Amino acid sequence: MSQAEPLWTPSAERKAGANLAAFSAHLVKAGHSGPLGTYQELHRFSTEQVENFWGALWDFAQVKASRRGSVVLADGDKMPGARFFPEARLNYAENLLRKSDDTPALIFRGEDKVRKSMSWRELNHAVARLHHAFAKAGLKPGDRVAAIVPNMPETIVAFLAVTSLGGIWSSCSPDFGERGILDRFGQIKPRFLVACDGYYYNGKTIPIANKVAAVLKELPSVEETIIIDYIGQATDISRTFPRAVAYEDYISRKELEPIKFAQLPFDHPLYILYSSGTTGIPKCIVHGAGNALLKHLCELILNSDVKADDRLFYFTTCGWMMWNWLVSGLATGATLLLYDGSPFAPSERVLFDYADEEGMTLFGTSAKYIDAVKKSGLKPRETHRLSSVRTMFSTGSPLAAESFDFVYQDVKRDLHLASISGGTDICGCFVGGNAWSPVWRGEIQGPMLGMAVDVYDDDARPVRQEKGELVCTRPFPSMPVRFWNDEGGEKYHNAYFARFPGIWCHGDFAEWTAHGGIIIHGRSDATLNPGGVRIGTAEIYAQVERIPEVIEALAIGQDWDNDVRIVLFVRLREGAVLDEGLVNAIKLQVRQGASPRHVPARIVAVKDIPRTKSGKITELAVRDVVHGRVVKNKEALANPEALELYKDLAELRS
Repeated sequence: MSQAEPLWTPSAERKAGANLAAFSAHLVKAGHSGPLGTYQELHRFSTEQVENFWGALWDFAQVKASRRGSVVLADGDKMPGARFFPEARLNYAENLLRKSDDTPALIFRGEDKVRKSMSWRELNHAVARLHHAFAKAGLKPGDRVAAIVPNMPETIVAFLAVTSLGGIWSSCSPDFGERGILDRFGQIKPRFLVACDGYYYNGKTIPIANKVAAVLKELPSVEETIIIDYIGQATDISRTFPRAVAYEDYISRKELEPIKFAQLPFDHPLYILYSSGTTGIPKCIVHGAGNALLKHLCELILNSDVKADDRLFYFTTCGWMMWNWLVSGLATGATLLLYDGSPFAPSERVLFDYADEEGMTLFGTSAKYIDAVKKSGLKPRETHRLSSVRTMFSTGSPLAAESFDFVYQDVKRDLHLASISGGTDICGCFVGGNAWSPVWRGEIQGPMLGMAVDVYDDDARPVRQEKGELVCTRPFPSMPVRFWNDEGGEKYHNAYFARFPGIWCHGDFAEWTAHGGIIIHGRSDATLNPGGVRIGTAEIYAQVERIPEVIEALAIGQDWDNDVRIVLFVRLREGAVLDEGLVNAIKLQVRQGASPRHVPARIVAVKDIPRTKSGKITELAVRDVVHGRVVKNKEALANPEALELYKDLAELRS
């Protein structure tokens, strides 16, 4: 495809019908002067008039609160230290349970094993029953509730019931290992544990009773355990654990009573998320209720254009912040489409089948999934209608330019492809899509509203069309409230503000484009530095994965001869061999597609590539193994055994 023109431009009708248009009109009506007819103008307003923007969004999104207060931002000159809506009192769950009718709130698929749905009325009733059961058990604001759960309706019910009382939620997916679970939950000392009896993956039924029993032995703080039935073993399992009960037996059976939503400060802790933990014990990142709610409303309503009649899907587990983002979609009135299991079970068609069957309007997934579908040979435009899908989101890793081509050639031509990037740290995005701007090949459309994003060089100077550190120069609501067990705030400060005082430094290697978009070149802590030239690993992957024989790749910098050389590991298709011809083909592709400096000094074939539980490849762990260093927390990895493939490789000794 030509790069002289955008891949997609919104029609005049789509722009006029977008939530951005309604919000712009709301701002004009509220008396905010100045041109607000383009996304760039709206973004400038959102970062230059921070208090006016977030105050206007509060009103536009109709945030439910017992008190808002007149102060939108206190200590706005401090990062960290700024506080949004310090006088407000609200409840996160109350803002998600706005509807109570018989239209669907949740539709669920557990591979091809389980199908169910829940109306808004049923969701409200289920949350009310569990709310009263938790209240009877003494759950109070600030109590932690840990969960080992799939992405299913009962999980959302439990989350909303906990947060309706002011409890603090923390979840991981059931495929986490015992040590990985304890490294997280052991730090926060939960009072309650919610767990499933097992899960389905790639057509297999996987019980987790033994894992849950082992975890409970190491979590003496847990007073009650609630077992959700998913594979039909909850009742039997609950009888074998001390102080355990099946979910259906736990929920209140008395006459339905209204939920008494606890009215709490804007920054009252809502949930605890975790850093990947590949370089040590995961950091426990505490997010506030109003903070996450307002940031998500901004991203969902304004940047993602989610409306009340939409059907919003994101392929995620409960161990990834995109689950938290997805659940906030209920606050828009949209129906959530949930899926748990492998996105390739029974075939690569399954999520596209789901889209057609349920009228999916917003399709959220990862860059790796899009690449895997492309390599499978499936062309959804030929096999599926996808008439309802108007937006496709991609995150998790940079979306290669070739994947943009694939989406527009082989998925759907009239489609808003929104590549987004942020992180667990902010439970949201710094940069992403919007329904007013064109989509250019290989580019994220631009900064999210309210995010004063820039790219800095090593001397804290803004740079244009040069690679540098992704930063945010002004406060935004979803900065973490704090880290757990970090009373003085030293870990928090060092994580984001030590590099550039008073400026959030996110750790992404980024670049502005000529169109005002952003390219993410990978994590800056994994940036390669051969000969003193900084190279993002994503730049190499984008070229290597164009080679048909290569399924995926991982690049590191190996210390060598008083410098650093690039080593590329490749996982090949079945039957492919890394011979001299393929090595030369890979090097030529990298040289022509990137630059001579990007060409790896060594290329090594491996059978597996280690990745985190959220599916991200982990260059740092491989780099440690290659250099003979101990990997501090293998439990953070989905496949830690893969690290053994990188030890003492003969190819890297010369």
